[in-house]
Amino acid sequence: MMPDENSTKAVADANNRFAFDLYSRLVKDEGGNLFFSPFSLSSALAITFEGAKGKTADEIRSVFYFPENDTSLREGFSIMNTGINSGDPSYSLRTANALWAERTYSFLPEYTGNAERYYGAKTTNLDFINHPEDSRITINTWVEDKTEDRIKDLIPPGVVDPMTRLVITNAIYFKGDWVKEFDKNKTADAEFRSAPGDTVMVPMMQRTDEDAVYLYAENSDLQMLSMPYEHTTGKELSMVVFLPKADNLTTIEDSMNPDAISALQQSATSRRVMVYFPKFIMKTRYSLPDTLGAMGMPTAFSGSADFSGMDGTKNLLISDVIHQAFVDVNEEGTDAAAATAVVIRLAAAPGGSDPVPVFRADHPFIFLIQDNETGSILFLGRVMNPAGS
Repeated sequence: MMPDENSTKAVADANNRFAFDLYSRLVKDEGGNLFFSPFSLSSALAITFEGAKGKTADEIRSVFYFPENDTSLREGFSIMNTGINSGDPSYSLRTANALWAERTYSFLPEYTGNAERYYGAKTTNLDFINHPEDSRITINTWVEDKTEDRIKDLIPPGVVDPMTRLVITNAIYFKGDWVKEFDKNKTADAEFRSAPGDTVMVPMMQRTDEDAVYLYAENSDLQMLSMPYEHTTGKELSMVVFLPKADNLTTIEDSMNPDAISALQQSATSRRVMVYFPKFIMKTRYSLPDTLGAMGMPTAFSGSADFSGMDGTKNLLISDVIHQAFVDVNEEGTDAAAATAVVIRLAAAPGGSDPVPVFRADHPFIFLIQDNETGSILFLGRVMNPAGS
């Protein structure tokens, strides 16, 4: 394996391990439907990590599984971002990073230079001290532009204030069509068992014809279905769905991790499957300081934070990590977007002849959208109730 391939694998593996750690934490803290982009969060926190030192850096590295070798981290993200932004006539996929700095505050040229060189994050100076609300609107407008208006008002009023010195943003957007689209005329309302004894009516798509051939695997606990998106010259992307054989999602959540997923995918075979899958739209918003602190990086949000790699002082801390995501799954394909803002302020507050399997997603399931080439999970979620938001 070439050095750059090692770097890409290290970052992809780190991203996926963080993805399931955060998923498990959100299941406990939030419950219900979940959807987020681990890649967006990892990207924004990698840029944040570039300015962290000492215990602060060690904790961030531990939570996000960043490689010990900083060159691998930088090369891995640089290569992955280039790949994501390489373009394809058949789908839209792009990601972008940016730094938004208080115009009167001195940041180290090494920090801003590394952010741009390795993460493509150019620095824009704003007047947080005198015009925090105008600055907030400027950042939110950038996010809306990068996500085709899917992510609006990422940073709520009041989060940016005169004490803010830096905001680090990432945005990721994807829109792709299924290789095997669903016939709208065959979509019909059907029951979805959202909880024991509870059902909701949802528009259920179906693909049961002879050409409904997908990568499929199963074990004693679950079925796995991979639904690819159209592509021409760029990356192969797929939605991978994990459906428990029993209605209880917990039975598979407890064993879901990158190694288990990799093993399942390696065992998958291409075969005809009778697919029933709900249409759904999901919008989520998370404020993550408490969550990330509980996962093992509390120092970054405290007065003991050390971000001296940003400005040469120990006067900065993270005041908020905001994440917002959107997904629309329908007969044609999928529209998904997410954005992350890390707000940093002065420290003043905290086959064969076998029977054709039937994949009927009429009860809670987990799904992800992944880059098939690197295996990196771009989006991850669970559907408890497709009729909910």
